[in-house]
Amino acid sequence: MGQDLKLLRKQLRFKRRQLSSYEQKQAEQQVLIQLRTSVPFKTSRKIGLYLHAFGEIHTRKILRLCFQQGKQVYLPMICNMNQGLVWVKIDSKQYFNQRFSHHPLGMKEPMANRGQHVSHLDLLIMPLLACDSSGTRIGMGGGFYDRTLASAQHRPYRLGLAHDFQYVEQPLLRQKWDQPLDGLLTPKKLYYFKR
Repeated sequence: MGQDLKLLRKQLRFKRRQLSSYEQKQAEQQVLIQLRTSVPFKTSRKIGLYLHAFGEIHTRKILRLCFQQGKQVYLPMICNMNQGLVWVKIDSKQYFNQRFSHHPLGMKEPMANRGQHVSHLDLLIMPLLACDSSGTRIGMGGGFYDRTLASAQHRPYRLGLAHDFQYVEQPLLRQKWDQPLDGLLTPKKLYYFKR
């Protein structure tokens, strides 16, 4: 299974990188339409999001919607002590002025000394490479989200965000450290899972 997982990761990364800017904009818009009417989003005040960097579903419009609706937005920052994530609150001014630092892994992070534990959030919208029908999530391979969510069993609501081709029919092997999703949002559908 290790070799199969490596190949699946490689194929899905490649497929994501092949998406045109038009396809990315379409996917972002379709996801936004579904998200704004979903119960997890409507009932959440504190929302953790990511800044897209590797071909994931773009989050610009979701961030704007959160600011328009007065929701609190938190972005992940890697904690060097435990290689987990902490969540830093940002405001619209910081976002629109692009006040971020570049992490060596290639993504942008908020500039801050401290962040909140993930259990502080109501909703966590997270990227992924693959997800199956039971909510097993395969990430980029660093384990940052799994390590972080392992210490937050009941909060926040875990919503994966992915292109339609990232939802896979075959069951993915769930390791004991893998943290499952509560839901998955793709441009075509919102899936709910029992955790």
